[in-house]
Amino acid sequence: MNNGQKPKKKLPVGTSDFRKLRENNYHYIDKSRFVRDVIDDPSEVLLIPRPRRFGKTLNLSMLRYFFEKSGEDQSALFDGLAVRNDEVFEAHQGRYPVIYMTFKDVKHRRWPECLAMMQLVIYKEYARHRYLLDSDVLFPEEKRYVQRILDGKSRQTDDEWSIGNLSAYLRRYHDERTVILIDEYDTPLHSGYANGYYKEAVAFIRNFLSGGLKDNENLFKGVLTGILRVAKESVFSGLNNPGVYTLLDEEFKSAFGFTDDEVRSLLADYGLSDGYDEVSHWYNGYLFGDEVIYNPWSVMNYAAKKRRKARPWWVNTGDTEIIERLATREGSELREELGQLLEGGAITKPVYDSIIMRDLKTRDDLLWSFLLFSGYLKVTGPEIRRNFYDLRIPNEEVRVAYEEMIERWFAEKVRSNQLEEMLGALENGDVILFERMLRVIVMRIMSYHDLAGEPEKVYHALVLGMLVRLSGKYEIRSNRESGYGRYDLMMKPEDPDGQGIIIEFKRLDDDEKKGKRKGKGKKKKKGKKKRKMKTPEDALREALEQIEKRGYAAELEAAGIRKILKLAVVFRGKELWVKRGNEGK
Repeated sequence: MNNGQKPKKKLPVGTSDFRKLRENNYHYIDKSRFVRDVIDDPSEVLLIPRPRRFGKTLNLSMLRYFFEKSGEDQSALFDGLAVRNDEVFEAHQGRYPVIYMTFKDVKHRRWPECLAMMQLVIYKEYARHRYLLDSDVLFPEEKRYVQRILDGKSRQTDDEWSIGNLSAYLRRYHDERTVILIDEYDTPLHSGYANGYYKEAVAFIRNFLSGGLKDNENLFKGVLTGILRVAKESVFSGLNNPGVYTLLDEEFKSAFGFTDDEVRSLLADYGLSDGYDEVSHWYNGYLFGDEVIYNPWSVMNYAAKKRRKARPWWVNTGDTEIIERLATREGSELREELGQLLEGGAITKPVYDSIIMRDLKTRDDLLWSFLLFSGYLKVTGPEIRRNFYDLRIPNEEVRVAYEEMIERWFAEKVRSNQLEEMLGALENGDVILFERMLRVIVMRIMSYHDLAGEPEKVYHALVLGMLVRLSGKYEIRSNRESGYGRYDLMMKPEDPDGQGIIIEFKRLDDDEKKGKRKGKGKKKKKGKKKRKMKTPEDALREALEQIEKRGYAAELEAAGIRKILKLAVVFRGKELWVKRGNEGK
């Protein structure tokens, strides 16, 4: 019994075929203006990179059913949508032959299997146009070429020219230029990078795209989607100035993902308006152009489940292996910036709209572009200076993904009970046990770090990463202003009656050994006072004095925190010492 209420439409979780969605009366957020924008764009070939699960496949499917000239009238699929009343509808709907391919499932460990899967994608599209063999528009050698693909006997060069050749055949048959739609073109490149056959994948994709999209007189429009714009010198070198519209651009800014108004409307339709704040906290925060965008996959899953509780729906659907390897320097070291991001802080980094993936291992600056365009970071505003932006974690869902990544990193190197014991000692103020357990963990992990660079940052990032497990009880902050300076680490308890913790790090240079080496075999100059070497105790005292003199506890005291544990951590290589200071008020 529905009490006279209109029954709710099904939510299309996992449905990316536009025709199926419309014919089965699924709930659909109207993105059909995308059709007009594609037609109006001056570029013949468009590349529109967006994060995974943001509606790329559904939008390309919509373009297919809009443009495609077929044996049936598909115009009814657009009834009630914005494009139906647009002048482009009568001029372009159902007019063009369409080549539609998606590489979203081309994820294999070895190149032969990857190539075989791409050949299967090509085969399916040729099979869809099998009627060409029954016509007289193909020459005998062209029919043999098509038959080789259909028989699974094609050569790699046959496959690389497949979309270019098919577009020519279709134009001859239909006497109309072709629309070429390639979905997730870069999935084979991500797989190749992760599994060691990137060079082979790049060579194939470059030739494949050039064969169909470069100077193709048979082309009306080409639209490609993916996650990244892979640098033109490796993939797009053969194309003539494609229109590239990343999430930094104003063009197509609301075509992928959900806007705030669309989310409010969806939640209202399903009686979930009271969950708006939770949905916003967990799933919005992306900025495409100047439009705030929500993750559509996660919003749909939230609305579709009987138990309406926010969960990390999106991050659990993808393979994060590449991201984890890059963010932890191939598993060797936690990047200091991860800590800043987890605290809700921003990092200022260069952003490049094209990436040579093989350079990700050697160029740290490319990591942030990769994370941004993959959906793991967001820009917080306009360009600060040329190519530089402030970047943050977009929402709670992605924050959870980073925290789980750091926990997995520690789990590979430290026994869970050791980490728990150290954190328990810290919370309980047992400085002796905390020092002992921290030494154990450092000895196990620091062999993975290069302490010859900036060891302060290494220690800082290490401890900050360990504190992730306490993020439910404490607000973890670092390098923030308080009093008259910047503290290293602060743990602000969620409970005002809890204990706040301030940690200051100091590096102790091995001055004594250096002094001995430098002075060996030399006579001491008369009248020169011997320099006193700093001891660990000296450094500990200086660190605690710094906490007091610069008023680092001011932030906690202002929040009403009365119990404050002040700790100094001094280190020299893998050696470390810990000392507590005076209690707070």
